Parts: sequence; structure tokens; C-alpha cells
Amino acid sequence: MKPDCKFDYSRRGFLRSLVGGSMLLPSLVSQLLADKAAPARGGDPSAPKPSHFQPKAKQVIFLYMSGGVSHVDSWDPKPKLFADVGKTKSVNEYQGRKGDFKMFLKRPQWEFSPHGRSGTQVSALFPHLAGCVDELCVIRSMKSDHTNHYEATLGLHTGSFTFARPSLGSWVSYGLGTENRNLPSFVVLAPKSPYAGGQVWGSDFLPGAHQGTLVVPGAEPIANVQRRAVTSRLQEMELGLMARMNQRHLAQRAADPLLQARIQSFETAFGMQLEVPHVFDLARESDATLNLYGLQRGQTSGFGWQCLMARRLVEQGVRFVELIDTGSSDNWDAHGDMLTHTPLAKNVDQAIAGLLRDLKQRGMLDETLVVWTTEFGRTPFVEAESAKGREHHHWAFSSWLAGAGVKPGTVYGATDDYGINVAEDPVHVHDFHATILHLLGLDHERLTYRHTGRDYRLTDVHGNVVKKILA
Repeated sequence: MKPDCKFDYSRRGFLRSLVGGSMLLPSLVSQLLADKAAPARGGDPSAPKPSHFQPKAKQVIFLYMSGGVSHVDSWDPKPKLFADVGKTKSVNEYQGRKGDFKMFLKRPQWEFSPHGRSGTQVSALFPHLAGCVDELCVIRSMKSDHTNHYEATLGLHTGSFTFARPSLGSWVSYGLGTENRNLPSFVVLAPKSPYAGGQVWGSDFLPGAHQGTLVVPGAEPIANVQRRAVTSRLQEMELGLMARMNQRHLAQRAADPLLQARIQSFETAFGMQLEVPHVFDLARESDATLNLYGLQRGQTSGFGWQCLMARRLVEQGVRFVELIDTGSSDNWDAHGDMLTHTPLAKNVDQAIAGLLRDLKQRGMLDETLVVWTTEFGRTPFVEAESAKGREHHHWAFSSWLAGAGVKPGTVYGATDDYGINVAEDPVHVHDFHATILHLLGLDHERLTYRHTGRDYRLTDVHGNVVKKILA
């Protein structure tokens, strides 16, 4: 070998040596060799697309607390609810049933206190996040349309409370594409299946390439990502043969979007073989960073791992990352005892605070929108005076936004003295979605998809951007 001949260890060099002159599908080769943020090309549903207008955010980290976090025990202080504990209150609906119900006001379980320069009040349930309030815009006037977990979860994620529709992450992927075609544009990290299951990250009638990719924390978060072929040359031959067969099959069924999505998934999977081992390897993260998230070295589970992985995924160009803390059981659904909120809050509090601080110190919070929400709140009242828990409450609840384009250290909206109804500046789930899309440079009324003779959108025929929270 000549002294000046060197093997090209770069990603491009490896791919060129692997696929050069082979039978591999041309679109696969061009995608894998493409630079991040390459211009969009026809036929590739995941290719980067221009936004409708100049965006504030490039990517989203969506933190979903499953089960219904009590707003009056976390983000919405109600001194009068403390003072009037045990008094009765009449309401005309209870858990979806209409009528005249006499309820007892229930005292919040945790005390509130002001934090940061902004003085935003947060309960003792979230001591670590309390130290980050100057980065948050807390919305205390959220509203939903349904009191059941399934429907409320579906509505929060898809804008539809009754029928399966594309999820928020899928709409973002469809509208903007991905910055790294070796990774999915939409990733979901969840230890268990949530209410509504895969519909939470489903693409429904949108091209299948925009469906979320589920990652389950553990030693092997993405199964079968390692090459099974003995050599790369053998895999090259297998993929080439499969590509030819797929193309022949597709030529006979050119209008089959599911088949096109399946072929696209093979191409993405090949790129993930190169990218995933690096992204999911935390060996090079410093001890200080791991401590920030409350992680032990070598740990591959827990919400701290999910949060750190979210940061690493958006660093690599993933457009939308959703983190789900629990599943459809053992969650924030505190019917029996509000003290079940304690371990659930401990599971996420330091991890989310660490994520915010990590993003900020890396200069990433300026272009990353962080969203924290739950599907609804919990009743400020109870049916029996001795009740230890709270029921579902979709009339009012709290969420917060942080990062790109959001006014930091602010509170928006308000509920009444007891936290029962929204009193000022209501923010419906449709408004919430419209605002998130707006921060990404997408007009929710223009982001549409033609399906069964109708133009659909995430917000249906509703939604207003909450302009007062924009920086």
C-alpha cells in the first residue's frame, strides 16, 4: 500500500465505500450521504421544508405527565382554598354527569411560595423546578373538552377528542421535515404505553414517515439496531436485493402510501445503524452533566435518562421529542390519595430542571421549545369531606412553556378563587397547539393535509395563537 493512501474513517467515506457501485436503492444512498439541513427534494417526505415564516424554535421537547397533575397542588396557588377547606360548593357537573352536586372544598397538600426574580409561586411538590421559574411561562388557564383519560389524552396530542388523528409531533414533522435523515424526525421516549396507546404518536392519514418512533428506556432502547449480517458487504448485498424487490413491488402499487412509508422506514433504519449507537452512548457525558439530571454512570432508565437523551436527540437534528413519564397506570391519577403525587414529582423534578439548565448553558434553549403539560387537572373539591384524593378536572389546569420565543418568568391566565373555572385568558388545547406551531414558524391554518376530500389541520376549525406569551 502506498504511504499516502489512507482509509477514510468519516461517515461519508464509510458510506461511499459501502454503497459505491452497489445495487442499493439510489434514494437511500443520496439520503445517507446528504448533509444535515440539505434542501428538500421531491419524493422524500422527511426532507427539510421551509417554515411559513421566521421561526423562534427549531425543535420541541414535549414533556407529558400522564394521568392528570393537580394544578391546585403544583402551579396554581389558591390561598382561599387553604382558608375555606371543608366548606361546600355547588357545581352543575361532576365527572361528566350533569346535575346539582354539593361538594366539599379540599385543602391543597403542599404549600406554595414565590421563587426567582419573577416571584412565580410554585408548590413544594417541585423544589428543583421552582429554581427554574425565571425560564418558564406558566399557563394557569388551560382548558380541555373531556374528563376521561383516553379522550383527554387523545385531544391533547391530536386535537381530536373522539377520533384518531395525526399527533402534534407528526404534524410538526410533516410541516418541517427533519434535519438529520439518519434519525426519525419524531421520537417518543416512554417506559410504558400511555392512555390512547400508539395514537399518541401516530401519523394517521399523514405519510407514515411522520409517525413517532417509540424508544423504551433500558439496555436496548431501540431493538435490532445492530447489524445482523456478518459483514457490511453481506448487508450491502441484502439491502440491494431488497431495494430492487421493493421498487418492483412499488411500481405495481404506485399510489400505496403505506408501502412507500414501509420502504422509507427501511432507509431510515439503515441510517440509524450509523447514528443511534453514538447518540445513545452516554460514556462521553461528564459526571457534572449526569449529576445535573440525577443520573448514575451507566444508568439506562428513569426520567433523567429520558431528559438527557432528549437533549442529545435534538442536538442531532431530531425535530420533535416527546417524553412520557409513566403509562396508563401508576400515574398522576390520584383518586385515592394525593400523596401519590410525591414519588411521581420526585421522578421528574430534578430531571426536568437539569434539562432546562443543560439546554441553557449549551446555548440551546434559545432555539428549543420545552413544553410541560398533562391531560387535565384535578378537582379542587371532593364528594366526601374525608376524601384523600381528587377527581378529574378538565375545566381548568396548568401547563408551562420555556425556551425559544416564549416570555420567560411570566404567568398567563388565571382561575377563580378555588381553581374551579378559568377566570382570565382561557387557553384551550387548540390554542395551545396553535401557539406551539407558531413558535416553529408554522401557521396552524395553513398547515393542512387533503384527506377524503377535506383539508384537515391539527386545530380543526379552532385555535388562536396566544400572542401575549410570545417574547
